[in-house]
Amino acid sequence: MVRAGLSPERLTLAGAELADEVGFDQATLSALARRFDVKQASLYAHLKNSHELKTRIALLALEELADRVADAVAGRAGKDALTAFANAYRDYARAHPGRYEAARYRLDPQTAAASAGVRHAQMTRAILRGYDLAEPDQTHAVRMLGSVFHGYASLEAAGAFDHTDVAAQQSWDWTLDCLDTALRSRATPRPAA
Repeated sequence: MVRAGLSPERLTLAGAELADEVGFDQATLSALARRFDVKQASLYAHLKNSHELKTRIALLALEELADRVADAVAGRAGKDALTAFANAYRDYARAHPGRYEAARYRLDPQTAAASAGVRHAQMTRAILRGYDLAEPDQTHAVRMLGSVFHGYASLEAAGAFDHTDVAAQQSWDWTLDCLDTALRSRATPRPAA
């Protein structure tokens, strides 16, 4: 018998909340069963296993993050777009640490291709168009930005910047200035008119 009120969507959202509270690795079917005060077996009517739960949380996180980034960068270009994009990622990571970690969960190729992860790549490339980067520089830049944003957010979440008098925000602003400078320096030269 299916317990009233439980659904894959409700369990996914509860799993995402749990991930933010205790960490993505701890967002399991057994933890959800305890949260809803049901036997774990009753959740199998809604989810196959913990892998499906983690995949659903990852897809939710990718969608939420893509929506936030899209709202942040709308109507912006150049460094302004880069900064809005970066701040949206960092703010999401700080507000939803478990979901942010879930957004890095490895998805099978078919699921990944149908996910909001595709929107992330498209938005990154849209921002980079403002820097006139040709291939392969554009692909290098996508990887660099993802590495820097994720690395910074991960280190900040782990408290790695708490041991100095320099505020993390100052370093963040400095980093974004350096990224903008680096991207502008790699712009494809335009032919003389």
